[in-house]
Amino acid sequence: MPPTLASLVHHSALKLTVRAGEDRLDVPVRWAHVSELADPVPYMEGGELLLITALKLDAEDPEAMRRYVKRLVGAGVVGLGFAVGVNYDEVPKALVDAAEEEGLPLLEVPRRTPFLAISKAVSAAIAAEQYRAVTAGFAAQRELTKQALNAGPEGLLAALAAQVDGWAALYDASGAVVATAPEWAGRRAARLTADVERLRDRPAPASAVVGGPETEDRVELHSIGTSRRPRAALAVGTAAPLGTAERYAVHSAIALLTLTTERSRSLHAAEQRIGAAVLRMLLAGQPDHARAVAGDLYGGLLDAPFRMIVAESASASAARAHADGHARVQPAKPASAAATAAAAGGSGGGDPLAVLAETVEAAAARSGEAVLVVPEGERLVVLAGDGSAAVAACGEYAAGLEAGRAAAVPEQPAGDQDELVVGLSAPVGPIAAAAAYKQAEQALSVARRRGRVLVEHEQLASGSVLPLLADDAVRAFADGLLRALYEHDATGRGDLVASLRAWLSRHGQWDAAAADLGVHRHTLRYRMRRVEEILGRSLDDPDVRMELWLALKATSTE
Repeated sequence: MPPTLASLVHHSALKLTVRAGEDRLDVPVRWAHVSELADPVPYMEGGELLLITALKLDAEDPEAMRRYVKRLVGAGVVGLGFAVGVNYDEVPKALVDAAEEEGLPLLEVPRRTPFLAISKAVSAAIAAEQYRAVTAGFAAQRELTKQALNAGPEGLLAALAAQVDGWAALYDASGAVVATAPEWAGRRAARLTADVERLRDRPAPASAVVGGPETEDRVELHSIGTSRRPRAALAVGTAAPLGTAERYAVHSAIALLTLTTERSRSLHAAEQRIGAAVLRMLLAGQPDHARAVAGDLYGGLLDAPFRMIVAESASASAARAHADGHARVQPAKPASAAATAAAAGGSGGGDPLAVLAETVEAAAARSGEAVLVVPEGERLVVLAGDGSAAVAACGEYAAGLEAGRAAAVPEQPAGDQDELVVGLSAPVGPIAAAAAYKQAEQALSVARRRGRVLVEHEQLASGSVLPLLADDAVRAFADGLLRALYEHDATGRGDLVASLRAWLSRHGQWDAAAADLGVHRHTLRYRMRRVEEILGRSLDDPDVRMELWLALKATSTE
């Protein structure tokens, strides 16, 4: 249950006292908000416990309090907390009367209870409720999977009905009822045939909320299938809107029903849904749940080190970098159409992500390996065993694209085939899947910047950090940091930039740096004092020396 005013009143550490609205303490609290505005209503969303000290209110004016409380109630505020001992020694009677009149719960907050403690209590209760919902959702997913495997769609519907405390029905493509749970829901489900037919005419996936056969029911309809025309539909009837855990259960049921009703190409799409669920669980740090859902389909993949591959089309990657606003992307030379087709194993043209997916899946199938391929918007995420044929095929495909770039004639226009940017993680186990995903993203970012097709994360540590300075944001920082020194040198009053570079390169050794410059060490000392004066920074600070050295390196790469 979400936090309520009653649970806060019963919280032993808060010491809250009810001054009005005792019969309305069971209302849920969405958040605790502090505001001393005379009119906080424009900043309310509804469901808040508002905490005040009446700093800007005349809390002893009955008419002003009636207007204030009335507006709060109209905005959906569920309770008012008044701190005593700050501006008022006790809750003013005018405020108590106004709250009683409007039915707004009024809580007295003692001087020793900070508002922050109340906010933390509400936040902790909300977080605990969300955790319980997610945990219950995972448990429901496991139970639904078990029932689907052991008892088919009928067992799955029975488990789903129990999870949502309602009923569930499965319809075929014509809108006819195939199965229901419990059995008494058959007549209710039959009355929704017309709604199911209307849902069938919409592109999948589609959903709708309709009025049930009886007024106490709320019915959700969901299309089942991955093709444009749904192959089935699921109806879920409940007495109230679904909570988070129930929503997890419904989504799991949709995925599992898709798996059991689709065939051939559609079965492949359903497997991708399961793979996406496994990937989400791995990235959420739930390897045990991921193993349970993966089962025989992907389970073997999680028993040995694997690699994470994240791929984007070059155009999407460039757009992402532009949106980031700070990445400098090296333009990729287009590969010839023949070279691209060769890299794709003979299939020219088409979606580059689809070609990569087909390449790694075909390699895995030939070797009898498990591979998890999940389209993720404009990305493709692949989880494949370390040293597997799928990883090797990805590398060969990328190498073919690189070779095609090198062989491309600059004047030749790019073909219809878009190109890829791919990041490959280091080998990891299931517990480190989130780290592997981040590694793959980092490698993808470096590939994007360097104009490469594929970069492995293990390659990042073998190079130098200096190429990373070729970034617009870094250069702008360097120019701003050194601008005053360059302007000083432009007047002919000394060579401070060169002196600073020499001194830093010699690790602050005066004699060695002065010898490099051909000046006396006292001259160099004077120049470094001028650098400190102009920049307003101390060269004794190692962070300052590091920033100046990187700024000099960044400007020297131009």
